[in-house]
Amino acid sequence: MTRKYFGTDGVRGRANTHPMTAELALKLGAAAGRYFRTDGRNGHRVVIGKDTRRSCYMLENALTAGLNSTGMNVLRLGPVPTPGVGYLTRSLRADLGIMISASHNPASDNGIKFFGPDGFKLDDLAELEIEALLDGAVDLVEPQHIGRTTQIDDGVGRYVEYAKTTFPGRGQLGGLKVVIDCANGAAYKAAPQALWELGAEVVPVGVTPNGLNINEKCGSTHPETAAEAVVAHGADIGICLDGDADRVIIIDEQGQIADGDQFMALLAARWAEAGQLRHGTLVASVMSNLGLERFLTGRGLRLERAPVGDRYVVERMREGGFNLGGEQSGHIVMTDYATTGDGLIAALQFLAAMADTGLPVSALARQFETVPQMLKNVRYRAGQEPLMDAAVQAAIRAAEARLNGSGRLLIRKSGTEPLIRVMAECEDEVLMRELVEGIVGAVERAV
Repeated sequence: MTRKYFGTDGVRGRANTHPMTAELALKLGAAAGRYFRTDGRNGHRVVIGKDTRRSCYMLENALTAGLNSTGMNVLRLGPVPTPGVGYLTRSLRADLGIMISASHNPASDNGIKFFGPDGFKLDDLAELEIEALLDGAVDLVEPQHIGRTTQIDDGVGRYVEYAKTTFPGRGQLGGLKVVIDCANGAAYKAAPQALWELGAEVVPVGVTPNGLNINEKCGSTHPETAAEAVVAHGADIGICLDGDADRVIIIDEQGQIADGDQFMALLAARWAEAGQLRHGTLVASVMSNLGLERFLTGRGLRLERAPVGDRYVVERMREGGFNLGGEQSGHIVMTDYATTGDGLIAALQFLAAMADTGLPVSALARQFETVPQMLKNVRYRAGQEPLMDAAVQAAIRAAEARLNGSGRLLIRKSGTEPLIRVMAECEDEVLMRELVEGIVGAVERAV
């Protein structure tokens, strides 16, 4: 069954435009409340976190009203990282967790993500059932059963204290100068606080949110800002989070940027050596570089690929009993510590590697030689299906024939934005560029 509202990571869109309106958020809250409140009792709880977008206030109020109307008691966390919502959903024994965020998207967008009582994101079936309720008439509770709303003032502090427990040996960050770029987003308080309390000298970047500047020339989508700060301050490392802090990009002491693939390679090798990597397997998305796969194979380890989206990486991890996964974009999922990608906790694992080895970031963040990879995006309008165009399909077939097994080609629709993503990997960079440009040209003509 096709999902009408939910994408690869919840419901997402431009704020104040369908589906990201207060009206739909009200209905979505009521539908989710009815789905989780099945026994008529008033003891059901839902925690709501958000990032720093101005539209979060509007959506939070609408969601809260919808949830209360079906008897759910709402615990508001305020601005807190997405992984913090996953953690606090379990810690506070809630039936449901909700994060209001569009992650790395600009401030004009927003989104709504759902977590089950186990702290993991809802699966496709649960989202479909909520959609079915959303499109129908939701029964409202009697006045005496309307839910209550409470503000949780120590949500950030609870998450910070938990994150610190995942770092082996408190105080070992003494002597390290760390640039932390919080993208003017959800971790603008939590991340600098945790690093400072663990002993680091902290240089904060992107910690002055105003509701409109989240991800603006900062964070994991614009790591050059933190790279400049690393060089200017003579820092040992740069850590770039995105707007909801579920992904991380690392910058070395020279200002060079390392992506999530290099990070996962480091963790997989270290965990395998320590006997910590379950089943000798790392789970990554189809976007991860071929060089990562070769790196793992050379060490007798396996790479399993999942569809793009950290929720699908997590689903495969849970199915196979694996404990390490992630995406090239910087989602690092460690189910020993968190139920979703956690940029702060992942960064603490990297810092632990620095403390254990005494090596600089430049030595740790270059685990393998990447196979040349090129990615281009083409924006399309609502209602268009450019990948169904005959000329586009012909261009893809021609590119695959020219590649002839010497690399990889991946063309897909983004699950979070109206984009067609065209990616190719090939040792022959000239051929790679020709293939990507040819397919991009065909898609552009189709739209």
